[in-house]
Amino acid sequence: MVLLSFINPLSEEGQEIVKEKGDLESVFSSNDELIYIVTHDKRQNIDDDSLIPESYGDLAIKRIQWYIERKNNKDFNNDDYSYLFNEEITEADVISFHLISQAIATKLNPNSREARFFVESQGKIIEERLVKLPEQERKEIVNRILNQLIFQENINWKFLKELVASKKISLTDLVLDEGNIILDKEDFINRFGDKFKDRAPDRMYEIIIGDSIKELILTKMIMQNTENYLQKIREMSSKIEVHPAISELSEKIAQSISELTSKYSGFYGVGGSEGSMKIGKLIKEAFPPCIATTVEGVSSGGRNDAIVLLLTSFVSYARLYPAIFRNEGVDVKVSDIDPNLTITLNEILPLIYEAADNCSPPLFDDQPQEKINITSKLGFGMYENPELDHEGETTWYTPMSCEKIKMHLPQLCRPDKLCAKIGNPLSYYSRAKWLMEKEGKSANSINSNNNSNGDSKNNNNQ
Repeated sequence: MVLLSFINPLSEEGQEIVKEKGDLESVFSSNDELIYIVTHDKRQNIDDDSLIPESYGDLAIKRIQWYIERKNNKDFNNDDYSYLFNEEITEADVISFHLISQAIATKLNPNSREARFFVESQGKIIEERLVKLPEQERKEIVNRILNQLIFQENINWKFLKELVASKKISLTDLVLDEGNIILDKEDFINRFGDKFKDRAPDRMYEIIIGDSIKELILTKMIMQNTENYLQKIREMSSKIEVHPAISELSEKIAQSISELTSKYSGFYGVGGSEGSMKIGKLIKEAFPPCIATTVEGVSSGGRNDAIVLLLTSFVSYARLYPAIFRNEGVDVKVSDIDPNLTITLNEILPLIYEAADNCSPPLFDDQPQEKINITSKLGFGMYENPELDHEGETTWYTPMSCEKIKMHLPQLCRPDKLCAKIGNPLSYYSRAKWLMEKEGKSANSINSNNNSNGDSKNNNNQ
């Protein structure tokens, strides 16, 4: 039987491992036991020494690297990280989990993209570890961990309100009866057995609930507890001095994530017959007619939708992630590409605000609340200015399609020849840039707010 901490590093068992074997003086020291476990894993790729974690700190970084590579690398090979799913690594893995938590919470931010990648990676690690366990052992360990996480016999849905509020789980995922969550098979049969006339109740339990709902709740609860743990460490960090090893680890984690996200932003931003989708400065000459008109200013009839819905989404994706429609299903936030919001604050928002001022009358003169709506459409919640702490409270809106523009903003739709085979302003922009590059035409990039003063040096070379 695997240790419970292999699945839940926040368990009492996991905490005991940290107390007994966690040593901040050896975070980056070569660990012979760890190296032995990794190199003797039967599936592990050992042809490349860089794949082998040599210390607890190295293992901590590779846990997140695995998640980003798995999510983005089309040639990803799970055998490069096979050791992560070897139960023999449990003690080292638990220590690395707690090291990452300290590094992110004390030196970065519980709401940062590093924290998000960490929490998401933990969820995926749990899912894959459970899948690889023998069926009976898998059921037993899930039930044991759930018994630790959920103390009462009757679980009201409000017990999971944090998961519902954070959208980690939906009430539609659960079977409820009088507000209580039904997980136990015998309980399900007692409550609903007489409802099934032509099917066996135990069979219906397996179909409706089975192990999948239990594993979903377990995974999401551990993810939520990880977020809460980061916040707890953050609150305590003001009272203690951060160990140099933790500071070093936080820098290495941030650097690794920046390198990988930049790598895959470029990977997905390749050009081709569909247009140039490389991330780069905004090219005004490549704007489609509807966007060019919006930038020049819109009359009172369509100001709000033109600026908040159309321009905000177009400019942000055109500058940060023009390949969004080529990579539908890939979860990307503004901070994945613009981690310090330098581009957002110095290039994207000034252009939007300038267009708002060009409106007749100026949009913010009589409707200043629209600044909050612009921030919301970028994914930073209902606040006047974007801040990393609020990212994810709302959704980063994708650009409107041409059909929606024709329906809701017909006065802006003045198609030219290039519009004929285009379904979205962003596609137009990418295609126009590609044609300009192909024909060798020069274009003036938009440097709002005198951005040529050197701010671009901080933009991750995008």
